[in-house]
Amino acid sequence: MKQIALLGSTGSIGRQTLDVVRLHPDLLKINALGCCSNIERLEAQVREFRPRIAAVYDEAAAKELKGKLADTDVRVAAGMDGLIEMCTAAGADLDVMANVGMIGIRPTVAAIEAGCEIALANKETCVTAGHLIMPLAREKGVKILPVDSEHSAIFQSLQGRADSGIRRILLTASGGPFRKMTSAELEGVTVEQALAHPTWTMGPKITIDSASMVNKGLEVMEARWLFDVDVDQIEVVVQPQSVIHSMVEYEDGSVIAQLGVSDMRIPIQYALTYPTHLASPAKSLDFAALGRLEFEAPPNEVLRGLPLAIRALRAGGSMPCVFNAANEWANARFLQGKIRFPRIYDVIEMAMEAHKVCMNPSLEEILSIEQETYETCERAGY
Repeated sequence: MKQIALLGSTGSIGRQTLDVVRLHPDLLKINALGCCSNIERLEAQVREFRPRIAAVYDEAAAKELKGKLADTDVRVAAGMDGLIEMCTAAGADLDVMANVGMIGIRPTVAAIEAGCEIALANKETCVTAGHLIMPLAREKGVKILPVDSEHSAIFQSLQGRADSGIRRILLTASGGPFRKMTSAELEGVTVEQALAHPTWTMGPKITIDSASMVNKGLEVMEARWLFDVDVDQIEVVVQPQSVIHSMVEYEDGSVIAQLGVSDMRIPIQYALTYPTHLASPAKSLDFAALGRLEFEAPPNEVLRGLPLAIRALRAGGSMPCVFNAANEWANARFLQGKIRFPRIYDVIEMAMEAHKVCMNPSLEEILSIEQETYETCERAGY
């Protein structure tokens, strides 16, 4: 029985993680659940799974949840200290980091220091602090198991590699709903259109990031740290059917790919049950109905999220943190209807140009740079 702490349990990845746990109750048990503020959903999850600890980042919401759960023996913890406690003191074997944003960095560091294995769905952790997280994991002998479908596909394609050298990581992208649009057409994009992803069902923030191709840029940054490769070894290929989730090309020219239907429960389950592939609720691919596989180059001139991310990665140091924070600010403004879709790129580029790179930032410096970037975006008047 594997004991699991799940941070971000009320979001899309968190809820699908609980679907996997429901499917394998004899193998997986929830020891801790945590979220930012959605206590209505968290309360229902706590009553179903009966963890030892439930943590809420919003302290007022945590107090309210404590009252709602007074008839149970579940401990309710609050704030950042509460998130760290649920990831380190609940007796979990595996911590699933399914939260969105940089709020997950401190709990991830604490969990690694406590010797817990990590199933990582939170891109921001590697994007902004990969230079801290990965060496710490190696030092502590902790596995970092990727949950994103693309990184899980790369991870699976690397199994059994022995001493084989990697020529390229081929990171696939659906291209989102706007890959055929011109720059002029992009000006008229609505929030509703951007939230209508053609192949995946995700939370609003990640869905907007996918539409702008920023998400793919974040995934390039994450892959650089997870798989210890240079940026020039990572190539993005648009595969609009979302059937090939990513590929690895070895030095001899062999390409190993991982294919499957667009169902996040497959990579989530593999991270939870690694190295075993167990039965899942996902459907099988119908290759005859599929007919053929399609590939395209990414539309970098119009959807500028990917080239901006690569520029940030090449700059190194604190620049990926600035890219990420500026995007978070702009993403939220677009969702609120305060800026047009292409202004997301303008905000990111402005913040990057205003930033002086710190080459080896500490965790405290990363969090400070995040706040400084938000302030830069506010002052810019978008």
